[in-house]
Amino acid sequence: MTEIQANQPVTDSTEAITGGPHLIALRDVGKHYGNVIALSDVTMDVDSGRVTCVLGDNGAGKSTLIKIIAGLHKHDAGTFSIMGQDRHLTSPREALDSGIAAVYQDLAVVSLMPIWRNFFLGSELRGKFGLLDVKKMKEVTKKELLEMGIDLRDVEQPIGTLSGGERQCVAIARAVYFGAKALILDEPTAALGVKQSGVVLKYILRARDRGLGVIFITHNPHHAFPVGDRFLLLRRGKSIGYFEKDDITLPELTAMMAGGAELEELAHELEEVGGQGARIQEIRAAEVEAPIVH
Repeated sequence: MTEIQANQPVTDSTEAITGGPHLIALRDVGKHYGNVIALSDVTMDVDSGRVTCVLGDNGAGKSTLIKIIAGLHKHDAGTFSIMGQDRHLTSPREALDSGIAAVYQDLAVVSLMPIWRNFFLGSELRGKFGLLDVKKMKEVTKKELLEMGIDLRDVEQPIGTLSGGERQCVAIARAVYFGAKALILDEPTAALGVKQSGVVLKYILRARDRGLGVIFITHNPHHAFPVGDRFLLLRRGKSIGYFEKDDITLPELTAMMAGGAELEELAHELEEVGGQGARIQEIRAAEVEAPIVH
């Protein structure tokens, strides 16, 4: 298992392996709120046609990181560059204008409105005399969703009738249509079942194959590993690892997320109170499958 170093020669602070600048590059980025340090010394890259997964438990710093990239908050330390240019984004609109779109878990859709209305919500197409070009918006919505692999017979149906995975897909297709180059997906599978999570993961790969740089925020390594190209692991606002896919396995990723040390602590606690021998054996077996990574 080989961790990517910030000063590794194959990729410096501005250049991707391909020779051009990274779509997004963060170097030693930090953020504090008064005396509270929410993020510290975080380094990561986002490139076109690749999926960068950011993993961490609740309170790990994932939300702070995406708020910085999406223009909601300014970073206090380090550098944040877009296509090689240092930036301090001041609003989500500025982020959008720079090609960075965020799809949040709640999706901000209007459930009773038709799919096409949600697709163009806030960016409606207008024809003669400033009237809504309903026909064009329906055609575009159907076409864009079809290119993402969703074949809907009627884009007039309320978006609330779609499954959770399909609604996520509409949001992804919308971001692609409106020119996103980098797509932030905030825990898109967190509230979904196994099947619908698989649907969303498939569309993440479709977005990657269309040339977007995808930032996939999740606490689930089993969702991240099949689609990820890079993995940034956060704990209490700090990076505990940054890896290319070839340099880490799923058991190692799981162990670093929370597996090894916490399992070991749980086993000790059970031994101290006595009994539950079968439980302790199960925990020890899990440690073998997901060894502690130091």
